[in-house]
Amino acid sequence: MSKLHIKKGDQVQVIAGDSKGQTGKVLKVEVSKQRAIVEGVNLCKKATKPNAQNPQGGIVEKEAPIHISNLMLIDPKSGKPTKVGRKLNAKGKLVRFAKKSGEEIK
Repeated sequence: MSKLHIKKGDQVQVIAGDSKGQTGKVLKVEVSKQRAIVEGVNLCKKATKPNAQNPQGGIVEKEAPIHISNLMLIDPKSGKPTKVGRKLNAKGKLVRFAKKSGEEIK
């Protein structure tokens, strides 16, 4: 399986689907399913029973996973969506970089 171009904590934009154009921070990445959960994107309503965290119960909105191919990383320099490349830095470590600006992604 190939490496994914998105990691937890990245700022991404949705490029396809119902949530197209929305941006958010990646909360979780499911590598085996090639899906990610993005903050405030792809919301679905879920009915919950009363429990300790939610004593009232009822309908709550939560983020549903979205496929990695529908996400694009936001360039740290320009703030626009960009492709991700990999290259060796000065220390010989493989790092991700934004193809639009050449900026290294932390």
